[in-house]
Amino acid sequence: MDPAALLESLVSIPSISGEEGPIADYLFKLLSVEGFKVQRQGHSLWFQVGEGAPRLLFVSHLDTVPPCDGWVSNPWTPRWEGDRLHALGANDAKGCVATLILTARRLADLGPLQGSAIFAFTSEEETDGRGIREMLPQLQPLDAAVVCEPTGLQICIAQRGELVLRCKARGISAHVGHAQEGVNALAKAARDMVKLEAISFDAHDLLGATQPVVTMVSGGRAHNQVPDRCEFFVAPRTTPNLKVSEVVARIAEELESEVSIHYDNYLPTATDTAEAIVQAALEASGSTEGIGSHTASDWAFLGALPAVKAGPGDTHRSHRPDEWLALEECMQGVAFYEGLAQAYFRRMAGKSSRG
Repeated sequence: MDPAALLESLVSIPSISGEEGPIADYLFKLLSVEGFKVQRQGHSLWFQVGEGAPRLLFVSHLDTVPPCDGWVSNPWTPRWEGDRLHALGANDAKGCVATLILTARRLADLGPLQGSAIFAFTSEEETDGRGIREMLPQLQPLDAAVVCEPTGLQICIAQRGELVLRCKARGISAHVGHAQEGVNALAKAARDMVKLEAISFDAHDLLGATQPVVTMVSGGRAHNQVPDRCEFFVAPRTTPNLKVSEVVARIAEELESEVSIHYDNYLPTATDTAEAIVQAALEASGSTEGIGSHTASDWAFLGALPAVKAGPGDTHRSHRPDEWLALEECMQGVAFYEGLAQAYFRRMAGKSSRG
């Protein structure tokens, strides 16, 4: 399987979140021809290499965000600049998908493993995690997971959550000429936004402090009317040391506006460094310690399953114009994932023999 051709083929198929059907169709056929027994749930796919326990999940996603402004060429037309492939999803996360497929091929060719490696490619990761949520019950039992996202092959052992709050400031309408007879909801919301800048929460060792960020604002009905409503959204990226309920309660207590949870599906998570999957990942990467990840991913839906996040590419290239991945990064990722799988199975076999 040619790595460059594989990566090119994946980024050439548009797969904005919710529209992954064509790329799922393509991969189902490709992987079946490669001899893998592929299963499908909606627009998500998975297959297994090896038999028996322990069962190690490798998961990445097929969808992308919509293309932003600023691209110098068609986002779905692969453009090589030396070793770098520019295209939407090259970095986030079709480079990881290609890397996992190449890893699966290599592990299958190596012969019997000391366990099972499950390779899963999910839909709708960029929106609400529907793919992993629907697929996960069918993958059980699982012993550990590797969430494949662009981290520069650094080992993330903690991840922020994604909490979104809807805040409603209510006022009293009046003619602008008699503004003193009304209550300006925009002014009330503005005061609250200033308050939010001063709110912070206890810092996490790897992720730092959680800061509420205002992301969207709407309000007012007419230029000659004191606005009686203003709605704004706040997105505190939470950390594993905080309870979501306490974050919401603290913000609600500080603001004049009404506060409610708009979205809290992506919970913060972390894995103890003593877990075999963490130690295997550190061994495979040559690192001595893990780091924190500030972006959300399918990891949020894995519950208590020990997991790490690691993959080729750079998180800072994601969701930006002219996104790219170097082919060399992909090949380094294959060696890393292969080494991680072997190290994990070896550690678990050793633990079983001692037990």
